[in-house]
Amino acid sequence: MTPKEALEFAQKNGAKMVDLKFCDFLGIWQHFSVPIRCLEESSFEEGFGFDGSSIRGWQAINASDMLIIPDPNTAFMDPFCEEPTISFICDVVDPITKEPYTRDPRYVAKKAEAYLKSTGIADTAYFGPEAEFFIFDDIRFDQNEHCGYYFIDSIEGRWNSGREENPNLGYKPRYKEGYFPVPPTDFFQDLRTQMVLQLEKLGVQIECQHHEVATAGQAEIDMRFAPLLQMGDNLMKYKYVIKNVAIENGFTVTFMPKPVFNDNGTGMHTHQSLWKDGQPLFAGDRYGGLSEIALYYIGGILKHAPALCAFTNPTTNSYKRLVPGFEAPVNLAYSSRNRSAAVRIPMYSPSPKAKRIEVRFPDPSCNGYLAFAAMLMAGLDGIENKIDPGEPLDKDIYSLSPEELAGVPSTPGSLEEALKALEADHDFLLKGNVFTEDVIEKWIEWKMEKEVNAVNLRPHPWEFALYFDV
Repeated sequence: MTPKEALEFAQKNGAKMVDLKFCDFLGIWQHFSVPIRCLEESSFEEGFGFDGSSIRGWQAINASDMLIIPDPNTAFMDPFCEEPTISFICDVVDPITKEPYTRDPRYVAKKAEAYLKSTGIADTAYFGPEAEFFIFDDIRFDQNEHCGYYFIDSIEGRWNSGREENPNLGYKPRYKEGYFPVPPTDFFQDLRTQMVLQLEKLGVQIECQHHEVATAGQAEIDMRFAPLLQMGDNLMKYKYVIKNVAIENGFTVTFMPKPVFNDNGTGMHTHQSLWKDGQPLFAGDRYGGLSEIALYYIGGILKHAPALCAFTNPTTNSYKRLVPGFEAPVNLAYSSRNRSAAVRIPMYSPSPKAKRIEVRFPDPSCNGYLAFAAMLMAGLDGIENKIDPGEPLDKDIYSLSPEELAGVPSTPGSLEEALKALEADHDFLLKGNVFTEDVIEKWIEWKMEKEVNAVNLRPHPWEFALYFDV
């Protein structure tokens, strides 16, 4: 869509306002709105000013002025605004030099796609994330100098099987048994369908929706694969739509990896494949029907996985899910069909076009632009350096003996470990100036100061159960 076509689209739909959305450093959409009269063809070059010092991890206050440039190709009518509003996803630039801003996650994704083409290996990287989430009725949390708590509630929560609901009708999924009985046990079938239909209206193609394993409204809606940048945009729309449809129906959604103790956490298994000139590059006659290129790509993912986790699993809560011996694939191995491996080769279809790999350790707390770009760069490093992924591991990893497990590396045990891995291993991300030292340094600094240290400083409720009587 050209700027002129975007203006015609706005006029056709009776837009009265323009909503300008952009992704902050950590992966949250920010926005501001202007009257439709302020949108002109020149706006797509001149942009709109905002205060970059008020955005987490961005500008210092003495260099706060920034511009956002709406991308006309991303135009959509926002379904959650009372007045007709056209929305654009925007890029961030320096107001003086008009250069793209290095800490704009969308710019990182664009550079990753450009680097892929420059290698000559492929021209398109497809990503298909399976972002899971929880639908809750109520959430309350606080922490201060004298108390700290959270309270979660869900009409589906197994813990409510004995609650007086006048009447309590039962049908609450058992812990770890939410995958996937029909209604009435699956209370949220219709709500998920509303989410799917709204996403489809906005051009985000959906392949399926279903309840997930945990009790308390754990859900999954799968998007059809798309090129890296487009999927980064789609993931932002996905979170926006799902949260707002939930709110409209009196529920709330979280993409936290582990909000419920003692039940399955929330992952974002991410399918990936490379194509060139319209042909798939991951199909071949090697293990699992893969090509040599695909195996090298896996080698790069497994080698750099500890550093990747700083972007694919970027919260302290992520490592409540990535725990050895539980459901998450913490062991860095690959396998055909085996869902306990960090990298799986799906075997649903014999078609070469369906051949892909599935990286299973990421979670949806990530910034999709950065996570997808980082995984692509790791895979390309594997191809460029012919990194052997080793032998596949087709056994049930969780049943291996300690001796057998000793030779299988694992993901980091904490966000701090992942950040240290990124600090030690990020040269592969700097190729093509895709990630910059500035981005890596600021990411590590922010995460350590604002998240790792902030959590470490606060007493945990369970510590009182363990230690109050010492």
